[in-house]
Amino acid sequence: MGSPNGGIVGVINPTSFGKCTVTSTIATGSTTLTTQPGTRFVQALIVAGGGGGSHTGGGGAGGYRTSCSFSVCGATPYPIVVGAGGAGGAGNGVKGSDSTFSTITSTGGGFGEYSTPNVGGPGGSGGGAGGGGVGTGGTGNSPPVSPPQGNDGGGTVGPQGAGGGGGGAGVAGSPTSTGVGGAGGAGLSSSITGSPVTYAGGGGGGGQSGGGSGGSGGGGPGLPSTGTAGTVNTGGGGGGGYCVSGGAGGSGIVIVKELNKASGVWNLQSQFSARKQGTWPETQISFDVDYLVVAGGGGGGMDGGGGGGAGGYRTSFPGGTKVTVTGYGPLSVPVTIGAGGPGSSSVSVRGVSGSDSVFSTITSAGGGGGGSQTPAPSNGISGGSGGGGGGQACGSGGTGNTPPTSPPQGNNGGIGGTPGVAFSFGGGGGGAGAVGTAVGPSSTAPGGAGSANSISGCSVTYAGGGGGGGRAPGYPPAGVGGSGGGGNGGISPGIAATTGTVNTGGGGGGSGGSGGNSAAGGSGIVIVRTPSARTLGASPGTNTVTTLPAPAGGCKVATFTVSGDLTIS
Repeated sequence: MGSPNGGIVGVINPTSFGKCTVTSTIATGSTTLTTQPGTRFVQALIVAGGGGGSHTGGGGAGGYRTSCSFSVCGATPYPIVVGAGGAGGAGNGVKGSDSTFSTITSTGGGFGEYSTPNVGGPGGSGGGAGGGGVGTGGTGNSPPVSPPQGNDGGGTVGPQGAGGGGGGAGVAGSPTSTGVGGAGGAGLSSSITGSPVTYAGGGGGGGQSGGGSGGSGGGGPGLPSTGTAGTVNTGGGGGGGYCVSGGAGGSGIVIVKELNKASGVWNLQSQFSARKQGTWPETQISFDVDYLVVAGGGGGGMDGGGGGGAGGYRTSFPGGTKVTVTGYGPLSVPVTIGAGGPGSSSVSVRGVSGSDSVFSTITSAGGGGGGSQTPAPSNGISGGSGGGGGGQACGSGGTGNTPPTSPPQGNNGGIGGTPGVAFSFGGGGGGAGAVGTAVGPSSTAPGGAGSANSISGCSVTYAGGGGGGGRAPGYPPAGVGGSGGGGNGGISPGIAATTGTVNTGGGGGGSGGSGGNSAAGGSGIVIVRTPSARTLGASPGTNTVTTLPAPAGGCKVATFTVSGDLTIS
């Protein structure tokens, strides 16, 4: 008698033949998704709308929730709601709207606070506190779910005219720092679409001396003017403003992947039918790769200005923990190259921080901008490496390795000026390998040295800090940039500050007297290295793929100088 199991003895397991079909719903409002007839399990990502930023406080990211194996019925409609981002406000911002798939709800991000009672709004992630006095960030993961859907917003330490950063899905919002808004909390990455994308970053706090950076994952940066909106369909919080409206939160997104699941022993007839229809699950593949990720350097400050901090420097090569990229078939991984921050063009404004660079789960933070002349913006900005302090008001250097990583991605900027000494000079921006130099009684300050890396097959130094600005001819020379692309400080008139070198993440040089502008930071770079058995592709065409000669054993190296996509097979 023939086997009722088609010749195979074993348990017949429930199947799901969803063809790994991915449906991304981006339009705000309500709709339905009807599953395919053979679908029994889905993977889902539900991100709510981000909260709006306020006059100072950054908006919290929308709640971020996932399900790896949610049970469904085939050929059945399931409700979906995509939440809108909350509006920014000249007072408080507005909370974001919830997003839903079936029975899973992610809560809208909390609003950024303006003044009284100076508590950021609760939500998926909490909003930042306002700048009118001591305040508390809003509560994240509200209402509570497990695992948590977000984090708390950042607080404020006093009436500094700056707000806390909104919380992100991965990290809490940062508190204020001497008139500068707190950074938004970083979001979380998902590869549900086949490539890693980061969602739900918190909005940066606004401030009179500068805004906090938006969290990776669409958080809008805070500004000393109108705050920046969170990115649409990321759930990013809106950035806080200063004396004007904050930015709106980014809308949410719902992504559903109808799964192929076929583990165990199967009926031959069912397996043959699935093969014939092209619905039998493909084998998941994963690769371990080495990486170097360098962010954009910060711009230098003005008039005895501090040098810009180097972009964050993170690497696995040699001997560190590699990144594992996973998916079906040839893998495609987006790569983001951070731009260098512009230099300051006013004594009352600091240099602008550089932008983050991203590969897979690795984010390197942009270098902090250098401090300028007047007291309020004299402190360097924190970042991958911190910007140097401005000279006239003896500004402090910005904190490096912000947000913190292990090993550290950078170092602090140097202190600017010397108490009691007129026409003091700017501090050096921090570098990946050394802190920025502090100003001495009669000397200017070089930028911190960068770090050398041979992932490309030859040793190259990256992420040097910008040199501090001098004063004028007859005074000591300006600080030189740190090795690894840091720009030199300037003396005015006569010697202009120089920009950080492109694709090194070097910080820009600070300017001398107010007759000359400071310089921009250099753009970042991403380099990925794999064994010889892998095939790599890098787009667009300005990015390159090379094969290393012996003794590197034919390893493949993809070098990204502009944002693009890496394919691995």
